[in-house]
Amino acid sequence: VGLHNHGFWRPKSLLDTTRFTPSFNSWYRKNHQDSRALWKHEAVQKYLETLNKEYQQVSKLLNADALKDFEQRTLRRRWADLSPIAAVFQEIKESEREVQELEAMCRELDSRDEKQVLELALEEKETLDKKMNVLCRKLFQLLVPKEKYDRSPVILEVTAGRTTGGDICQQFTKEIFEMYQNYADYKCWTFDIVNYTPAEIGGLHHAAAHISGEDVYRHLKYEGGTHRVQRIPETGMSSRMQRIHTGTMSVIVLPQPEEVDIKVDAKDLRIDTFRAKGAGGQHVNKTDSAVRIVHLPTGLAVECQQERSQQLNKEIALRTLRAKLYQQIIEKQLSQEQSARKLQLGTRAQSERIRTYNFTQDRVTDHRISYDARNIKEILNGKEALDKLINRLLEFAEIEAVTEYLENLQAFEGGGC
Repeated sequence: VGLHNHGFWRPKSLLDTTRFTPSFNSWYRKNHQDSRALWKHEAVQKYLETLNKEYQQVSKLLNADALKDFEQRTLRRRWADLSPIAAVFQEIKESEREVQELEAMCRELDSRDEKQVLELALEEKETLDKKMNVLCRKLFQLLVPKEKYDRSPVILEVTAGRTTGGDICQQFTKEIFEMYQNYADYKCWTFDIVNYTPAEIGGLHHAAAHISGEDVYRHLKYEGGTHRVQRIPETGMSSRMQRIHTGTMSVIVLPQPEEVDIKVDAKDLRIDTFRAKGAGGQHVNKTDSAVRIVHLPTGLAVECQQERSQQLNKEIALRTLRAKLYQQIIEKQLSQEQSARKLQLGTRAQSERIRTYNFTQDRVTDHRISYDARNIKEILNGKEALDKLINRLLEFAEIEAVTEYLENLQAFEGGGC
């Protein structure tokens, strides 16, 4: 057995050949809905028992005297990786035993005289069930490899789509941008607007923001894609006829590691200045402080009108350009490393419709995990309801990664390698 760089244990021969990423199309989606259900699967139990035995063996070896310094360092690293997994595993097992004892007691408590005791036992069982759900989620978080960029700040961009419905896309784009701005505030992140191009009718054509804080990319990495809206316009013929219009907007989420080192040759850039278009003070539309930079070899273009200073806007735009160029390198690496299963979640493919906001039915549907959430206003408010949806995505991704690993492990063992 070999140790994955990020704490995920697997056979050495699989270490360099398999990348485990959430496809959301496998056996898990057909058979499981949450961490607790996956915990009960036989393959998961077998795998965790193996890790627990490994942990016990490593612990015994560390107590032995005749160990060379190199061997001791290696064992300590293994012990450090296995220790939290073994601890949660044992805690879940203990909770399971307590639940079984309570269930056995409940079956015996059926007389009226013991009704109060039965109610207390059922309350305790409910508390244990909630505890086990939390522990199972924690366990799979420990098992799943941590992505390199999870802790990175991001550049988030929104762009209105096109529709025959007039201003529906621009208005929806503004609502989504404000949703992420509120979400950043809810998570205590920093949200700096880099570019903001409003539509004449009060909506938004395009905007970009730099978001920094704790685990920003981890929470936003699955937001990239096409978001669809279905609603009846508030004004015009369609509103009077109660006709539903459909529009789209796209979200791009680019990780921006602090140590991005992408060299950009000045001769490869075309830099234009123009007057800022958004609301933001007396300087707007009076000075050419906004900056647009085009990277000629790739055709990538970025804009910034956040600051009054043209120089500051140029520096921010260059930083954003480097992030986009860096993202191209990341995507190239991912396409080379990922397995035959096509990654659907996390590719940020703009052709992929990831979510629908149906205002007439007051429902938000995430198509990747077949998950419906009610109360669109609460989702667009960008606080607890959106956080719940995003955490649901993260949980599905974590479980899918474990599921795919186990399928590959079974295939590996079945092949007799």
